[in-house]
Amino acid sequence: MLNLSTPDLPISIIIPVYKGGQAFYDCLASLKNSRLSPTQVIVVVDGDDPHSYKIAESFGARVIQLKTNQGPAVARNRGAEVATGEILFFTDADVTIHEDTLEKIDQVFALNPHVAALIGSYDDQPGASNFLSQYKNLFHHYNHQIGSEEASTFWGACGAIRRDIFWKMGGFDESYRRPCIEDIELGYRLKAAGYQIRLCKDIYVKHLKRWTPYSLLRADFFYRALPWTELIHRDRNFVNDLNLQWSSRLSVIFIYLLLISLLTSFWFPPVLFLGGLLIIGLIVLNWPVYQFFLKKRGFIFTLAILPWHWFYYFYSGLAFVIGTVKHKLKRNRPILPNQA
Repeated sequence: MLNLSTPDLPISIIIPVYKGGQAFYDCLASLKNSRLSPTQVIVVVDGDDPHSYKIAESFGARVIQLKTNQGPAVARNRGAEVATGEILFFTDADVTIHEDTLEKIDQVFALNPHVAALIGSYDDQPGASNFLSQYKNLFHHYNHQIGSEEASTFWGACGAIRRDIFWKMGGFDESYRRPCIEDIELGYRLKAAGYQIRLCKDIYVKHLKRWTPYSLLRADFFYRALPWTELIHRDRNFVNDLNLQWSSRLSVIFIYLLLISLLTSFWFPPVLFLGGLLIIGLIVLNWPVYQFFLKKRGFIFTLAILPWHWFYYFYSGLAFVIGTVKHKLKRNRPILPNQA
């Protein structure tokens, strides 16, 4: 154990977990290698999960047991209720921290009293070795590395916030019952209230999650893109940052035009020329992304990510359309007398 120093500002770590397994064990083990000791490690077991409870106890964490699975927003709030640290650091049960993660968080808050919250980044060495996990987690790392340091949102996998401000904002919105966008929604409220969130690109955590096509689509489409679209419309917050950059929006349009041109080519083959131009346009628009993958994983890997990256634009665009329609239907729904 290193634990060489204590923080200038006491830090409480809050980890929601449900059937965490080996990744959860690794998560807690990584805390013991931190160069800076947290004031508390609070684990909230979100439902019937005795194995995770025993793991947390074995590491000396303070453990809170929820009777039923209620989602990370509820779990994080229950953990924050018993936290004593001035800084609340939220991370996930499938994430490990670096030796200097807490140390750097402490430095940012100690030296910048105007910073209300900060978020870090996944590192560039994901834990799971399969192709889809490498692609997904590296793409997440890339987006954070090119994001604005004046962040527009919060992030529950590596996010820290001053405890008093967290409760001024009412904590996480508990209406989100799945691992969803409760962290993004909190970030939007923080920004609307005038608080500063900083993206610290040198504060790293490692993601251990093993992605499959099913888990990726479920998380990206149903748990992120759809509710995020409704949140964007609710707050009218079309920021040009992270996954919402103009190049990404234009790429969505190019993908759908490419699909239309390919379908049309069955009846009118010359349209394939337009399809070729659109493919070139997609490569040009996303060249910084592909340069990143070329540098990190080489040509073959980069070639292999193209269909997945373009598929990402396809389902993101579809989710935006569906989410927009749902938002408008809710807004235009008549209010019944017993609802007034």
